[in-house]
Amino acid sequence: MASLSPVAAGIPEAARGHRNPSTTRLATTHPRRLPAASRPKVATFVGSCESKARLRPRRWRLGASGSPSSVAECGEEDEGSMSIDLLRRFVDLNVGRWNGSFYQFDAHGNLLQSVATRLSASSYGEGELINLIQSLYIKQAPSRMFVSDHDDEPEWVEYKIKETNMFTVDKYQQIGLFPDEKAFSLRYETVGMLETVLRAGVLGEDDTGEECPRNLELPSRRPSLVCENCLYSMEKDTRARAFHIMDPHGFLQMLLIFMEERGGDVSLISLGDCLKDETNRLTSLLGRWEGRSVTKRTGVYGATLAEADIISLLEVDDKGQLIQDITSTTKGSNTSTNVHWTGMISNNMVTFERGYQMTLLPGGMYMGCPSDIAKVVSRLQPFHLEFCWMESPDKRQRLVRTYDAEGLAVSSTYILETKVQGM
Repeated sequence: MASLSPVAAGIPEAARGHRNPSTTRLATTHPRRLPAASRPKVATFVGSCESKARLRPRRWRLGASGSPSSVAECGEEDEGSMSIDLLRRFVDLNVGRWNGSFYQFDAHGNLLQSVATRLSASSYGEGELINLIQSLYIKQAPSRMFVSDHDDEPEWVEYKIKETNMFTVDKYQQIGLFPDEKAFSLRYETVGMLETVLRAGVLGEDDTGEECPRNLELPSRRPSLVCENCLYSMEKDTRARAFHIMDPHGFLQMLLIFMEERGGDVSLISLGDCLKDETNRLTSLLGRWEGRSVTKRTGVYGATLAEADIISLLEVDDKGQLIQDITSTTKGSNTSTNVHWTGMISNNMVTFERGYQMTLLPGGMYMGCPSDIAKVVSRLQPFHLEFCWMESPDKRQRLVRTYDAEGLAVSSTYILETKVQGM
């Protein structure tokens, strides 16, 4: 679960990957309002997920992470690049019209905002020149100060997302892709897209451009880390995209989730039922879970680093503490690793003794991260972020993104588990 150590999850020891530590400064244009005379039904605000230099995230550089593992040494630097075939599969996984909703939670799992969204994704080019282009449409909040002639029809803000191609996929996004399992992880350099969703969907035309609007919590413009983990439904053509937003000091600031369904030209589909709240979000996660994990190198060249069988036991003891035992057995080996952790439960938060926290969300979801990433990095230790989606009572998917001591993503792990009844 959330407190998995990399070893217990079947994840190889995180080590310094072959990465270029430099980052490229990106430029952007701010969303702008079209003149009323030329404005179509969909009000267009053009933006980009690339950001100005002031939005550039801090990159940790506190020292080497020790001796690299054999995994990090076994290949040449270009093994981290994405193959054309896998890029095509990633594009196919995303192409379509996605209708749904965006949800903002604070670090304690409390719902702050929900916004209706649409995402249109298409591709052009072939082979090495293939590109994925995406536009996110945000249902604009009605003005509380001005009366418009178009009040009978909602307006939508368009946000143009940076194209994905052979250059950007490794340089900026550092994708971890599982095409057969339909899951992927992405790195973001800024929070431009996420801030636009909140401003347009909550403030709308009343947005005055303030850096800290009243009654609205925006992600830090200098986040230490922004990570997207995406899991696709095993039953429907839906998906959940979850974002960890870590503030400049390395603490969890907020959690963001897009719930989306691929639906062509149909009207907007409300997926609110998927995030329907429960009285106790922990109960459904308790019990014995068995499954498998697959770990791949960041860059999704296709190199599988490890596969393992997983057994997870989760229970609450008579002191009200969360007890977790995870046993991982590497495929093709009789070697097993067991990790036992104890966590304190406080409402929708579980804080484990080793400095890891898990935030329980509605809809059988949780998101995990270190309680203080900066402290972990200062100790030259790897760390990981996790997203879990239990779509049905007896089956769940988890995606774990592992970082080295310099804050660079080195691998991603997909885990599929089934609850064992009667245990």
